[in-house]
Amino acid sequence: MSQKIQVQPVILCGGTGTRLWPLSRVSFPKQFLVLSGATSLFQQAVERVNGLANSEIALIETFVVTNEEYRFLALDQLREINGVSATLMLEPVGRNTAPALTIAALQATCNGADPVLVVMPADQTIQEFKKFKEVLRRAISVAATGSIVVMGITPSRPETGYGYIRHNDVVGLFGEHAVIQFIEKPNLEMAQQYLADGNYSWNGGIFVLKASIWLKAIKKFRVDIAEDATKAWNDKKTDAPFVRPNKEIYTAISSESIDYAVIENCPGSDISIKMLSLDAGWSDLGAWDAVWQIGKGDANGNVTSGDTLLVDTANSYIYASTRLVSAIGLDNVVIVETSDAVLVADKTQAQGIKKIVHELHLQKRYEKDFHRKVHRPWGWYDTIEEGERFKVKRIQVNPGASISLQMHHHRAEHWIVVRGIAEVTNGNQFLTLRENQSTYIPQGQTHRLSNPGKSPLEIIEIQSGSYLGDDDIVRFEDNYKRV
Repeated sequence: MSQKIQVQPVILCGGTGTRLWPLSRVSFPKQFLVLSGATSLFQQAVERVNGLANSEIALIETFVVTNEEYRFLALDQLREINGVSATLMLEPVGRNTAPALTIAALQATCNGADPVLVVMPADQTIQEFKKFKEVLRRAISVAATGSIVVMGITPSRPETGYGYIRHNDVVGLFGEHAVIQFIEKPNLEMAQQYLADGNYSWNGGIFVLKASIWLKAIKKFRVDIAEDATKAWNDKKTDAPFVRPNKEIYTAISSESIDYAVIENCPGSDISIKMLSLDAGWSDLGAWDAVWQIGKGDANGNVTSGDTLLVDTANSYIYASTRLVSAIGLDNVVIVETSDAVLVADKTQAQGIKKIVHELHLQKRYEKDFHRKVHRPWGWYDTIEEGERFKVKRIQVNPGASISLQMHHHRAEHWIVVRGIAEVTNGNQFLTLRENQSTYIPQGQTHRLSNPGKSPLEIIEIQSGSYLGDDDIVRFEDNYKRV
């Protein structure tokens, strides 16, 4: 019996998804959101390859390459998926996808192995999973022979927002085509020509290749990235399930995508590159119009989520997060409501939302990066009211978790237990508080909140003082190794 092909999924999970603001923000980007189905885009990406194993394929540990700041978001969502073993490669700063894949390939080959890597972004959706899995298995067979395989999305319209792959019409043993050329995002006239020609596909950003082939290619085309990523990986720190490349070295690596660094240089070189056509309901959900396209519309073409009421409205996407959103007499619009921001846009201008995000950045607005509800490794907090010299937060601490041992220079805090059991360090006092019990923490006092129970702990925190910013925290001990 022939030996099985060793396959290692690599999920690239470091983007910020600014074009889906206000739902996607730097602190909680789109890959962790539930935008289609019942699970997040990241979880869907992991599950998409989780069932690949068969008589010819052996699936081994999943690698997730993500930002240091997203490690607990990714870990929490991985824990909700049965049967997945994962290592998280933590980038100290985003350097685009070429360095990310390089450290994943180095990790994959460190013990002499050379698996086929299935490289996927964490922010896409595939609606026809069975069809995708069938094409992916054929791609793995091609990649096992030494070729780089790119998934070419069968175009459904003259799209100007995607790059294109030009390929020949000769079909190989597994349905593969030789790639002739990669083409940047075209204008509408050229996109129409590509659609009519039939030998052009969208570049879906999904790659299948042996780890050694990627390392050979990155050394050939971008030796600087190869060498710097290797140095950063060689000086890594491992704290299971986390692997951290050297921060100083990694930060200095050139920021470059897989496509620009390697893939677009392969046609005509000694690096074999093939394409398999994929027609399985793919979308990169790059903007709100793409989210509308994959949704289940009503008789008027409206896709809605949450508490909505529409009258004489058509072809629109309406998302209500915390309250009723009503619309009348509208066509082709996007309305997205969150607890602290509302977006209203013409659906044809969905790609321009990044201009709003840029303006928020210039104004140093909190809403650019953070939701009102902020996730932390121990749970979350929601700022429910604030004014001059006061702030009120609703805080939930997960079972067995605790905030850091800390103090504040400029504020005092009052904690009231709403649900669960709290263990509190308050200066020299060690308290156990239950529902409706409270404690006062003076300004400058060392304190800590822990949940010893098996159910979530919920408290109301009332802050008062001259400065109430989250950067007024001095940490003495922290279970999550935050500074």
